[in-house]
Amino acid sequence: MANRITTLFNIKYPIIQAGMVWCSGWKLASAVSNAGGLGIIGAGSMYPEVLRTHIQKCKVATSNPFAVNVPLLYPNVQEIMDILVEENVKIVFTSAGNPATWTSFLKEKNITVVHVIANTKFALKAQECGVDAIVAEGFEAGGHNGREETTTLCLIPMIKAVVKIPVIAAGGIGSGKAMLAAFALGADAVQIGSAFAVAEESSAHPNFKEKIISSAEGDTKLRMKKLVPVRLLKNEFADAVAQAEAEGANTEKLIELLGRARAKLGMFEGDMEQGELEIGQVSALLDKIKPAADILHEIWDEFLKEKLRINNLKF
Repeated sequence: MANRITTLFNIKYPIIQAGMVWCSGWKLASAVSNAGGLGIIGAGSMYPEVLRTHIQKCKVATSNPFAVNVPLLYPNVQEIMDILVEENVKIVFTSAGNPATWTSFLKEKNITVVHVIANTKFALKAQECGVDAIVAEGFEAGGHNGREETTTLCLIPMIKAVVKIPVIAAGGIGSGKAMLAAFALGADAVQIGSAFAVAEESSAHPNFKEKIISSAEGDTKLRMKKLVPVRLLKNEFADAVAQAEAEGANTEKLIELLGRARAKLGMFEGDMEQGELEIGQVSALLDKIKPAADILHEIWDEFLKEKLRINNLKF
C-alpha cells in the first residue's frame, strides 16, 4: 500500500509503533521496522548515551527506516538532539512540548519531523512550525494524554478538517478493524502503542505485560490532569493518585506523590502496585504476548479482510 505516510517514511505498511517509555528500545523498534512498519525508539526513558547505544544497535538490527521519539519536556533535550544528528537519525517524532522549539533545527538537518498533538489548536501550530506530519492522539491512548479528553473517533475528522499535512491516528487502535475505522475518518496511518507494549521484543517487564493482557474494561483511568495527563492501569499507586485528586491535591502534592522513577519502577522493574503503569484503554482487548511481526501482520491482514467485507456490504 502506497500513500502519503508510506512514501514519507519509505515503509511498506502505514503502521507506526509508538515511542513508549520503558517499552520501546532498539529490539522492539527494529522488529517492527523489519516487519514493514515504522519502529520507534522511545527516548523519554533514556539518558543521552543510552539512547545513542539503542540507535546504534537498531541500525545494526535493521536496514529499514526507524525513528526516535523525543518528549520535549524532558531534560537533556539539547544533548539528545545533538546525538540524533550525530547518529544520522532520519525520522524524529516530538511530543509533550512546543514544536516551534526544535522543528527548524531538525529540518535544517534534513530530518523528517512528526509531532504528537491532542487537539486542533496544536495541530495547526505544528503545521505552522513546518512538521511533515502529525500524530493525532485520542483520549483512549496510554501514556501522556490531552486534557480535553477528545476521543479518537471525534479527534481525527476534526484534525483532518483543518490541516493539509498527513495525519497519523492514535489512541484505542490495536486491531485491523480499528485501523480501518481510523482510515474511514481520514487518517493516513495509525500509531499503535499498547498492542506493541506486550510484544516479545518490548522492554517492558514481564509482570507488566501479564498485567496488561489480564486487564479488563474500565481498568485504566486518565489521571494527574493538573500535571501532565496520563492514563494509568489500576493499582495501589493509581488509587493513591485518585484519592489525592478527590481531596483536591495541588500540583506540588501530586509531584510529591509521583516522586522519582515511578514509571521505571512499574513498567521496567515490575512493581505492579507501587509503580506507575501507563497503558491505553485497548489493553482490555489484548490477551496474548507474541512477536512484534505477528502483531503487525495480524493487524494488516484484518485491515484488508474488513476492508473487503465493507466493500461487499449490500444496502
